[in-house]
Amino acid sequence: MFKQPFCATGMNAAVRATVRMGIYTGAKVYFVHEGYQGLVDGGDNIKLATWESVSMMLHLGGTVIGSARCMDFKEKWGRLKAACNLVKLGITNLCVIGGDGSLTGANQFRTEWSELLADLTKEGKISAEEAKRSSHLNIVGMVGSIDNDFCGTDMTIGTDSALHRIIEVVDSITTTAQSHQRTFILEVMGRHCGYLALVTALACGADWVFIPEMPPEENWEEHLSSLYLFVPLSSSYTNTQNNGAQDRNQKPITCDQVKNLVSKKLGFDTRSTILGHVQRGGTPSAFDRILGSRMGVEAVMALLEATPETPACVVSLSGNMAIRLPLMECVQVTKDVTVAMTEGRFEDAVKLRGKSFQNNWDTYKMLAHVTPPEMKSNINIAIINVGAPCAGMNAAVRAAVRVGIIQGHQMLAVHDGFDGLANGQIEPIIWAQVGGWTGKGGSNLGTKRHLPGKNIEQISLNITKFNIHSLIIIGGFEAYLGGLELVTAREMYEELCIPMVVIPATVSNNVPGSDFSIGADTALNTITMTCDRIKQSAAGTKRRVFIIETMGGYCGYLATMAGLSSGADDAYIYEEPFHIRDLELNVEHLIEKMKTSVKRGLILRNSNANENYTTQFLYNLYSEEGKGTFDCRMNVLGHMQQGGTPTPFDRNFGTKMGSKSVLWLTDKLKECYRHGRIFANMPDSACVLGMKKRSLVFQPLASLKDDTDFEHRIPKTEWWLRLRPILKILAKYDTVEMDTSEVAAMEHVIKKTGLVKGGKM
Repeated sequence: MFKQPFCATGMNAAVRATVRMGIYTGAKVYFVHEGYQGLVDGGDNIKLATWESVSMMLHLGGTVIGSARCMDFKEKWGRLKAACNLVKLGITNLCVIGGDGSLTGANQFRTEWSELLADLTKEGKISAEEAKRSSHLNIVGMVGSIDNDFCGTDMTIGTDSALHRIIEVVDSITTTAQSHQRTFILEVMGRHCGYLALVTALACGADWVFIPEMPPEENWEEHLSSLYLFVPLSSSYTNTQNNGAQDRNQKPITCDQVKNLVSKKLGFDTRSTILGHVQRGGTPSAFDRILGSRMGVEAVMALLEATPETPACVVSLSGNMAIRLPLMECVQVTKDVTVAMTEGRFEDAVKLRGKSFQNNWDTYKMLAHVTPPEMKSNINIAIINVGAPCAGMNAAVRAAVRVGIIQGHQMLAVHDGFDGLANGQIEPIIWAQVGGWTGKGGSNLGTKRHLPGKNIEQISLNITKFNIHSLIIIGGFEAYLGGLELVTAREMYEELCIPMVVIPATVSNNVPGSDFSIGADTALNTITMTCDRIKQSAAGTKRRVFIIETMGGYCGYLATMAGLSSGADDAYIYEEPFHIRDLELNVEHLIEKMKTSVKRGLILRNSNANENYTTQFLYNLYSEEGKGTFDCRMNVLGHMQQGGTPTPFDRNFGTKMGSKSVLWLTDKLKECYRHGRIFANMPDSACVLGMKKRSLVFQPLASLKDDTDFEHRIPKTEWWLRLRPILKILAKYDTVEMDTSEVAAMEHVIKKTGLVKGGKM
């Protein structure tokens, strides 16, 4: 196992998971320090890894086993030395964490393995028996790169953490920009891939973005100038730029070039900031820790299942699915992107980057560089927030408002949930009002948990009074229930026969019809950072176990995923019933753990995991049973999990959900226009917009009832439950049953893109 020359935050999670999963399966796992150079040099650079050697590393940035450039490995004599070192140790499986260069080198190493063994045998450096035992080398790759420039995966390890660093800076810059009415030009990393710049532009609402995949049109300078002339001078402006940005003639567009244009041509007070290597460092985000852990486990499974005929694969992420792709197909498509950009086929370059990149680009195009249409549609769309507040709600509202205005609609803001809809707290909301909302936590519209209930009649009257033609409901389980009540009431109130869409937004992530909810990622990061500090305290005092209670109601998503991202010993949730014998085993596990060098414990409990085994009960039990071995502390995190500024994921997710909902409503309104009015009473006219496995889909509210546990306010099917065995395995439990019903079979990335070199099918 080794690293690429440039490290990415989150790699240590992959290292930890690979080591522990490998040991769990009975394999010997070795660290290769300093990348390929360590493989060539051998000796102390290749060391046996132990379970304890990867403790307390989840929260560390960079890579604990080092990384270095290696020219020796590019030469055959260097690869001969590397092969000899592996054969002597009996290593026949190699897990490589790096970029396309590192992974290409690994594939070359595997391809010529037989030739290398023959040469080593001929030179007498290895015996024929040793060559026979090591007759085949299996390779699996994980992509670690902040640039997210490897085709075939939605996200590479390190990208989300880099976005966290960038957005922290953007939020800080925004305050000074607003105070001084300044324009800021921000340069981020990415080289030949514009992902970081593009997602940053979406997450902060930048006025312009420069990326190499889609350079600006000719005379972009005039377009940029005209854009700012339409914006009030009291505003602040932000441009984000990739450090590989270029025009359509492949001439670089520099930060200073844009700064000089804005300041000299428009007379604006302009500043530029180049972030540099700050983007590579810092604490890994919860997303990167979970991604690295999942990829590490999947990499070990891929190696164990590999045969001599299995091509080298790379473990990738598609939606919430771990998939395996042929390594060299991904490398080829990644190279094809560069070829497409060189040949000026920019649309092809965007498509080759993958569905996730293309969706981001399409959303950005929709929200930027636009002048609201002069022709109005005479359509009024109301937006309402329902349930508990969460980070990312405002991003969804902002995107919905602006896309609605672009479509020619009038957008209406409903304040204070369904109560406001019943009381007539409804007013038009315009483009400028939602400026800067992407980075604000909570709910600017105000939100309440109350359902329509007895106010249905008053709500129907106000829908007529304010001439509301469709409704966007943003919220948690209450939004889902409220939508169902409105649909059911259509039989009595014809005014409710309008298209509706529910956008899941709750820290609990418990809305049926969606694998993810807006706000859950922000809450997860809050819990993870708190657990980091608690573990640091436990590591200092030694022999201490912490019991942490998280939010989520009956949904154990936060407890489970925070357990994975923080390295917890267990996470108690409602969906997985536990009994006194399970608690006894957990205590015994921690007592054994205290005999090792890792003298600390972390237990998470979902707030409604069990009505009898409360957090206080667990604290008392662990305190009593651990007497003389460890002491215990208890923390209830509470409403801090609902606050804070949204993470880049929640800002981006909210923006895409808000945009897509308005486009869907626009089409649905055309379908439902009959006899001079809008009449929507079919089940598919009221839907939940959710992420399901690999894409955003609309599902009728009524069709989700069978998959809903209304008593406990959770879906009956929850995808993340399949990840719970990973939590147990990485915590060193001996017998763990893994759900292998959805094995990550090898897929083909070239078929998925539909494009090859030259842009032909």
